[in-house]
Amino acid sequence: MSLPPAQPAYILRGHPAQVHSAEFIRSNSRLVTGDADGWIIIWSLDIKRPTAVWKAHEGAILGVRDWGERIITHGKDNKLIVWKLSEDDEASMSVVLPVDTPPEPRKQPWVLHILHVNTMNFCSFAQTSLHSSSASASEEDELLIAVPNTMSSETVDIFHLPLSKRLHTVPGNGTIKGGMVMAVSIFHHPLTIQLTVIAGYESGHTIVSRLSPSHGWQCIYTAQPHSQPILSLDVSVSNGFYLTSSADAIIAKHPIPVIVETLRPAIETLPLKTQQTKHSGQQSLRIRSDGRIFATAGWDSKVRVYATKSMKELAVLKWHKEGCYCLAFAHVKEDSSEGQEKADSSTDLVKRPKEMTVKQERLWKAKTMHWLAVGSKDAKVSLWDIY
Repeated sequence: MSLPPAQPAYILRGHPAQVHSAEFIRSNSRLVTGDADGWIIIWSLDIKRPTAVWKAHEGAILGVRDWGERIITHGKDNKLIVWKLSEDDEASMSVVLPVDTPPEPRKQPWVLHILHVNTMNFCSFAQTSLHSSSASASEEDELLIAVPNTMSSETVDIFHLPLSKRLHTVPGNGTIKGGMVMAVSIFHHPLTIQLTVIAGYESGHTIVSRLSPSHGWQCIYTAQPHSQPILSLDVSVSNGFYLTSSADAIIAKHPIPVIVETLRPAIETLPLKTQQTKHSGQQSLRIRSDGRIFATAGWDSKVRVYATKSMKELAVLKWHKEGCYCLAFAHVKEDSSEGQEKADSSTDLVKRPKEMTVKQERLWKAKTMHWLAVGSKDAKVSLWDIY
């Protein structure tokens, strides 16, 4: 007897338009979602209700991230805005959902910085810490922001926050015609400590560039595994690979090369693996923080979960009636002292405190669940509990 189809644990309703962005923040206690009308909703995951609602942009939200007690939003109105919004600041914010009242002025969080950036190609920003330290970008006081260049859509600009100053422009590969940058990632290579930028292009190409201390920006990997524009990419820095999805049905796994310091490094051109999924239009792709699985959100309204090692499909999540545009994984925290033996007796990978109040237990469960959030064209967000 076959098992019934998996169902989401919760459905979050309140956006007036299709949901384009999602991100878990504050140790998974909050989920930030943004829609095509420019609205941002911060959801409390222990009570599944909004804690802050405001219209951040006059246009679609392309991306949302946290930066300590700040929220960064990227809109189609050519603005990237840094908002001051700590957990204490939420108390003064409106919690009325946009669908429940007519559009009206609402209190916004305090604006700390505004960057005027290019949004012609619907490419969301990427961020990393200024220094290659063990601290995460959200813990740093200085941040690097990567976005497509305003004048040349084949290159990537890197800005410094809080200075709002452009530090670098990363050139494309002059031997290919890539078209516009469609997806971008930025990080410090864990082995070489060099600043590294990965870009996905309209042509289906993807390029890895590194900042050499003596030779400037150098291209160290170029491949074209896709026949259609790349829609999304995500990086598993610690495992040394990244994944790309496209308007075609291919998912590609790429190396992040470790190149010794040379004037003209050899350019690698072969992906580690390509997978023909037979499902075109995988709009969003995200790797879970433990690097074991990844998921794609598709135009066919389905979310597919894969194993990163074998690239095999593990599950298909079907609830939305219209196309899925974004997804996000909660950050998985493993207790290394317990090891795999703990996993046999419990699905929780974080050791449970012995004594808790009802409220504390509810918050603990919210933070330790292996959530997968999915935003759709139907303006709803589904929350799935993933193994």
